[in-house]
Amino acid sequence: MKHRNLLVAGALLLVALEPAKAEERIDMQALHRMIEALREENAQMKEEMRSVRQALDDARDEARAARDLAIDSRKHAPEVAAESELASGYPSQDLASRRTGGVNLRLLDLSLDVLTAAGWSNADDDELALLQAGGHDPNQRGFTLQQVELSFQGAVDPYFRGETHLIYFVDADGESRFELEEAFATTTRLPFGLESHGLELEVGHFQTEFGRLNPRHPHQWSWQDQPIVNARFFGGDGMRAPGLRAGWLLPVPWFAEVHVGVQNAKGETNPSFLANEDVFEERSIGGRPHASSGVRASSDLVHLLRIVNGFDLGDELSTQIGLSALFGPNATGNDGSTRIFGADFVLKWLPIVSDRGWPFIVLEGEMMLRRYRADDFFGCPAGEEGACAAGDVPVFLEDDVLRDWGAYAQLLWGFRRNWAMGLRGEWTGGRGPSFDAESGTFVDRDTDPFRSKRHRVSPLLVYHPTEFSRLRLQYNYDRDASFAGEVAHSLWAGLEFSFGAHAAHAY
Repeated sequence: MKHRNLLVAGALLLVALEPAKAEERIDMQALHRMIEALREENAQMKEEMRSVRQALDDARDEARAARDLAIDSRKHAPEVAAESELASGYPSQDLASRRTGGVNLRLLDLSLDVLTAAGWSNADDDELALLQAGGHDPNQRGFTLQQVELSFQGAVDPYFRGETHLIYFVDADGESRFELEEAFATTTRLPFGLESHGLELEVGHFQTEFGRLNPRHPHQWSWQDQPIVNARFFGGDGMRAPGLRAGWLLPVPWFAEVHVGVQNAKGETNPSFLANEDVFEERSIGGRPHASSGVRASSDLVHLLRIVNGFDLGDELSTQIGLSALFGPNATGNDGSTRIFGADFVLKWLPIVSDRGWPFIVLEGEMMLRRYRADDFFGCPAGEEGACAAGDVPVFLEDDVLRDWGAYAQLLWGFRRNWAMGLRGEWTGGRGPSFDAESGTFVDRDTDPFRSKRHRVSPLLVYHPTEFSRLRLQYNYDRDASFAGEVAHSLWAGLEFSFGAHAAHAY
């Protein structure tokens, strides 16, 4: 009886457990199906994420390449390879693309910029030619075509990026003038991957990297005319010449860059150095005669050193400070030499929340000093050293050091969208007498219009209808010691308009 009861209990237990096992088998099958579905969904999500990641990488490469082609590669993304630039770039803006010698020649950016002005002054046109000494300044009563600039910029091949800027303008005599402003190549790839360490080379005909204004074209200026000190030291067109420049972006937490360069010292765009006979005839420094023996060694070239540091002073404020130096020979004799030193700064305020870049405040300025060592001279002032025409009296000029300096500071305030107003102040001075070839005697420096004490104040009003046009109204209060204390009052209205894609302006 006891065993029988045990058998009955076991049978009842098996009957009770069988549905549980059947239910467990059903749940396991559902779990397997759910796991397979999750695996398939996870694989699909991975594939979608891979596609999205690839699309983002492609878009990032295109954006980096476009940025590097449009702005200065020294400050942005030097690690982007040149192949990216050629592969993406600006395909919709290509002027031409041709396979040549195993590489692609592509002209990516073509632009045209026009500067024109109209105005009046109580100074006559001869006086304005001295007061408005910049080669592209409004410099006559009535209308001035300051310049028409045609620019070509783009990647040449995986190793070089090229720029060419051509200028046309009408001078004060109504004559058409053409100039090659710049034509140079900049490296995008160097041996041993040096470009990844911030190194860059520039070779060709280019603006000298001195200070803030000299490397910039007139359409990049806030005011309509060139500062007085720039015109006196570097001539009306700014200092530029064929040469080689190396730039190094330093590996530090802030923006820091060093420029070292060498350029020819001759020509009309080098009035403070070897210049040429025409320059000395029109506006020699200190009235000294031309007595150059040409280029004899590397020391007869102009050498450049420039150091720039930039800092963020907060979310809305940034600054940049630069120091520049030039060393080279001048055309007063074999022992003539010139040294120019400069310091510059810019302070910019831009709020985090703005309306397409407005409001803003930009405060900037430069200070320069020129040490011009004039060699001794014996001969006729109007001719070469030692050569005198019949009846001319030779003169002897002892060697001397002429010092000239100058500075400007300007404040531009974008007070509402598309509108800005500004004020610029300038001052120049010097030490050491000038020589007057007509009288054959030394005269006071203040009688020399290229070295006299002078100051100028220039209020400015600017309106931007769009990013492709600009209207400016500028007044100049000019006091020059060489004008017998008279004050010149000038008013200039300017229009600028542009076509095409132009590279972004430097900071």
